[in-house]
Amino acid sequence: MRVALYARVSTEKQADNDLSIAAQLNALRKFAEQKQWVIYKEFIDEAESARTANRPAFQEMIALSKSKTTPFETIIVWKFSRFARNREDAIIYKSLLRKYGVNVVSINEQVDDSPSGKLLEGMIEVMDEFYSLNLAEDTIRGQKENARRGFQNGTIPIGYKGKKVIDGNNERTKLEPDEIFSPVVKRIFQMSLNNTGIKEIAMTLNREGITTNKGRLWTHSKISYVLKNEGYTGTLVWNKHSRHKTTKPEDIIRVEDNHPAIISKTEYDTVQTLLFARSPKMVNPRQLGSDYLLSGLLFCGKCGLRMQGSPAKSRQFFYYACQNYIKRGKDCCDMKLIRKEKIEGLIIGRIKSKILTEENLSKLYRMVLEEIEGNREDIDGQLATVDRQIESLKQRLDNLYSAIETGKLTVDDIAPRLRDVKAQIETLNNRRIELLNNLQSPKVPHLDMDTLKTYVKDLTDLLMNNTILNRKLFLKSFIKKINVNYPRLDIDYTFPRPTKKEEPHMSEVLALGQIGVADGT
Repeated sequence: MRVALYARVSTEKQADNDLSIAAQLNALRKFAEQKQWVIYKEFIDEAESARTANRPAFQEMIALSKSKTTPFETIIVWKFSRFARNREDAIIYKSLLRKYGVNVVSINEQVDDSPSGKLLEGMIEVMDEFYSLNLAEDTIRGQKENARRGFQNGTIPIGYKGKKVIDGNNERTKLEPDEIFSPVVKRIFQMSLNNTGIKEIAMTLNREGITTNKGRLWTHSKISYVLKNEGYTGTLVWNKHSRHKTTKPEDIIRVEDNHPAIISKTEYDTVQTLLFARSPKMVNPRQLGSDYLLSGLLFCGKCGLRMQGSPAKSRQFFYYACQNYIKRGKDCCDMKLIRKEKIEGLIIGRIKSKILTEENLSKLYRMVLEEIEGNREDIDGQLATVDRQIESLKQRLDNLYSAIETGKLTVDDIAPRLRDVKAQIETLNNRRIELLNNLQSPKVPHLDMDTLKTYVKDLTDLLMNNTILNRKLFLKSFIKKINVNYPRLDIDYTFPRPTKKEEPHMSEVLALGQIGVADGT
């Protein structure tokens, strides 16, 4: 008779004791040999839970069982718990296998095919499921207590490394900064604070050859995980995003000042605000695509909703109207409609007279100079990070060469890893040269009055005569928000790159006057 062997461990701890894959397979092979059964194939799932059927080898084995010419008649397991710890899955898959003439045999829980044997098999499976559920609850309780005492559960976030501490008879993990990758985390937060998007951050790091601590490229999800991880402030947070359906507030563990912080709480909170503001739920993509210059900037002062473009009288006239009025009528909001060309002309005029002046552009120029100096300091930090990563990779190379010299591994075994590490070193060396060249770049020349006047003229021309998309982006660089509180207008200005010495934005209140309104009736 042809048989298939199925072995599984769900944790690394199980792999270290008598439930290891090797131990299971050894016992299964001996059992098949004693029965004089022919082993067709061995199916192995490592670190996979039997509480779910989503196991690669398991699914492959089931698929082969369902083929027209089933290559084996029996599946041998060490215990029924290796096959499934979910009673429902056990019934479904065993019934399916019997339909195709395949039986499941446990070498440690042998039962016959009689009614009493089936009853015993069912009782074993019920006990296995109970044990599995109880073990999961015990594990969660243990992790909860572990977190409450400030110890790390699970994966260590990039930027930190695990420090083993003795706790009674146990060895537990605390977090401490990783000198190689903590500067990378700091830079990611700083780039976000400078209004660099998540995708652009990932592309920049990948372009510079800076990989994750696993030697992989940065992705949108990895950058997002870093920016949303409160653990970088030194706060341990456990069970906030549970795999279970609901997480009760009392089950979330928070331990303030638990480990050294990589970024400040103020920086973290500011980044969360920026991420929320950039969320697709907050910014409608159509705002940049419409012909209304102030879409996304203009808000109703009565109800707080955005004001959007609204044509009237067969598109002879165009207004900005409160979304509440458009969707729900004047009973929800009776804010007057504002003539499009009038309010856009008013705002453009204010930008020209209040922002695009020689005095303000001189301020912006000084900001640029300060930012350049800040960038030079940032480059120094990047150089230090690159140098540390190069040294770390060189140490990995030395370790690989030592493994060859001692005979632990052959060249063929580690040739791919050697190529990969050397490629990473080459990329980082190229990045190092690029950074050094940036440090040696000439300083920005002094801005004379004639050049300043040219800048004023060019920017004014961009505001007046460029494409609608570029004009919108230009306005968003200088205006944070416009509130319509008829009969007045509150404008919240902002500079593209404010310095610490200056206020990040300034406000202005204007009288709307007769710029063209409708009463909404």
